[in-house]
Amino acid sequence: MRICLSLVVSVLAAVAAVSAAAPKPLEVVPRVDIARYLGTWYEIATIPQRFQKGCVGVTAHYSLRNDGALEVVNVCRKNTLNGPERSIRGKAWIVDRTTNAKLKVRFFWPFAGAYWIIELDPDYRWAVVGHPDRSYYWILSRTPQMDPAVYDDLIRRAAAKGYDASRIKKTLQPS
Repeated sequence: MRICLSLVVSVLAAVAAVSAAAPKPLEVVPRVDIARYLGTWYEIATIPQRFQKGCVGVTAHYSLRNDGALEVVNVCRKNTLNGPERSIRGKAWIVDRTTNAKLKVRFFWPFAGAYWIIELDPDYRWAVVGHPDRSYYWILSRTPQMDPAVYDDLIRRAAAKGYDASRIKKTLQPS
């Protein structure tokens, strides 16, 4: 009986520790006006992914397709701002019509990933895109450079949202 009680207490303690360590579910912004979100965004920082290895001068361009989905064109330069240009075209669609802040993006059929808008400037000058498991993170700006105070605040807020801020790296952009 004592062993059984000890085992139950240990299991409950382990469950409580895991629950306490797990971050809250990632929240998105209350509302995104897709028409205002369209256009070109510069990648200011990201959690580096192998599919972006060597990419600098990264931009993402969003436009409306005839079927109501979004066309996504990501462009980067290889290794230097004067390096060869690489691009990829994809499709995004809204999965949460209440907020328009949760989308899916597909670059290669049949694979699609979550694209959640978790921060957004009221004037759409910058945005932060994340993934519910916090494995992806992008700071985007309408301009190639961002006010350092805004950047620092976004990094602080990323940590508060459960991201490992030490993994977020600035993306080289033209000055």
